[in-house]
Amino acid sequence: MPQLDPRTKAAVTIAWVIIANKPFYPLYIWWLIGDGVGMSAVTLVAIPFFLVIPLVAGRSPFFPRFALPLFGTLDTVFETILFGKASGTLLFLAPCMALVLVSFHASEKWWQRGLACFIFACFAVCWKTIREPVFPWSSDQLTTLLNINTFAVASLMAFIAMCYAGTAADI
Repeated sequence: MPQLDPRTKAAVTIAWVIIANKPFYPLYIWWLIGDGVGMSAVTLVAIPFFLVIPLVAGRSPFFPRFALPLFGTLDTVFETILFGKASGTLLFLAPCMALVLVSFHASEKWWQRGLACFIFACFAVCWKTIREPVFPWSSDQLTTLLNINTFAVASLMAFIAMCYAGTAADI
């Protein structure tokens, strides 16, 4: 496999972490909420998409840097439809936007701008149109989901910052 540039290597690392953590989400739901495990297991459908990222990185260094925030955004929209706006899943658009900020080289600024606009448009549409979740969560369960998702977003943001630290120097 060819040597990956620092940004692509960071995107691949983050994709592997997402792949490794996704199967635990239904377990968190089971442990902390006790209900809706089947619904939360539906989120595992995103794993193959994230798996493509490291598998293609050696052939196309641009693809992982573009696909990671794109797939993250699509996964976030899907999960917001499943869990509803009150679950806090839309907060995962923040790490997606952070990835757009740090993943691209200066020569790729139009891809960066386009993806940033796409993420914002997804946020605006979800915010305006999604209300009730597919699964009937109680208000206490939604509060727990919000806490789980808020902590996960903060953790992912910190991990993104650590993975991309020092990569801005090669702009």
